[in-house]
Amino acid sequence: MMPAEPAAAADETMLSALDAADSLAPFRTRFALPAGIVYLDGNSLGPLPAATPALLADAVTRQWGTGLIRSWNDEAWIDLPATIGAAIAPIIGAPPDCVIACDSVSVNLYKLAGAALMLRPGRRKILVEAGDFPTDRYILDGLARTTGARCEAVPRGDVAAAIDGDTALVVLSHVHFSTGAVHDMAALTAAAHAAGALILWDLSHSAGALAVALDADNADFAVGCGYKYLNGGPGAPAFAFAAARHHAALQPPLQGWMGHAAPFAFAADWSPAPGIRRLLAGTPPVLAMAALAAGVATFAGVDMAAAEAKSAALAQCFARLAAARCPGVAVEMPHRLRHGAQVVLRHPQARRVMAALIAHGVIGDCRPPDRMRFGFPALYTRFADIGIAVDTLAAVLASGEWQDARFDALGQVS
Repeated sequence: MMPAEPAAAADETMLSALDAADSLAPFRTRFALPAGIVYLDGNSLGPLPAATPALLADAVTRQWGTGLIRSWNDEAWIDLPATIGAAIAPIIGAPPDCVIACDSVSVNLYKLAGAALMLRPGRRKILVEAGDFPTDRYILDGLARTTGARCEAVPRGDVAAAIDGDTALVVLSHVHFSTGAVHDMAALTAAAHAAGALILWDLSHSAGALAVALDADNADFAVGCGYKYLNGGPGAPAFAFAAARHHAALQPPLQGWMGHAAPFAFAADWSPAPGIRRLLAGTPPVLAMAALAAGVATFAGVDMAAAEAKSAALAQCFARLAAARCPGVAVEMPHRLRHGAQVVLRHPQARRVMAALIAHGVIGDCRPPDRMRFGFPALYTRFADIGIAVDTLAAVLASGEWQDARFDALGQVS
């Protein structure tokens, strides 16, 4: 990490005091964080939990290596989607039998959106927010083409008013991937239901960051990511939620053998498994599931309301200090009522500035055209990290180092 001017004494004292008073500080030991790195990109990929290597080694050498195929029964591999789903449930405010860990966000979105359309025959509109996460729109456009539905995108502020008698399904990201803006889940769910529509929430930037209340807010469906705040590892399996009131009528368009009522009976016709298990399709990826289980376990004993409050405090401190010390960037101040666990700074050469920051051990990411994103997961981010990050950014901007030729070549992943 590059040398930088120390933070103003008053701010440094404040950050130290906040760390000393942090009730979540002990949870940092649940992670294997590299020395000399300030990691502010857990909103894209969570860091390695300290327990993951040993758990994966056991899954490979003992469970697979020694147990072989017997481990489907002896180690309950076959139940991993349900057991991990039940562990995710309290993090998102859901009953344990309403969440299943499986597939990817995109595949789960397709399954649930397709099932929702079948629950609302005669209605043809899928309503989304313009500018929401692109892959959700890609999936829904593809689904619409194969079902005769249509996907309609409207500005964020017009979503509630656009729900009408032809709306079968509303699909929204609870936290916007780029801006961090948070939808009012309870209000929009109620608006959808008042019009006779269903609603599906993408929790990819919420699960493990905010105190989500799917059951209390009466949500119909949700999907979410395992590799961001849940710390399940790169490409970790995702999860799906369906409210219990929909289970009996749920007909997923992907009718896989693991979603069958008796998968090992090898019947010619598909008969849905009871409850949430009918959303399963193919064989669960056991090694990836083992890593996801370790990531989800980092939340054991965590009060999500306290985690959200800490993330909000981290984000506010970072935004305030960056605005004061980093001329040349525009700070999108987090909403004080509710905001995702991230802050966006804007710079015309955001990717180059971020590349320079990463070269000095402060890791965030970028979103086009000019946004640098910095994430603040509560379990391992320290207030002291904010002072280091802001000092380093200020030094990079003041020196103009980001203009160096070594930052001309940028990787595919930003």
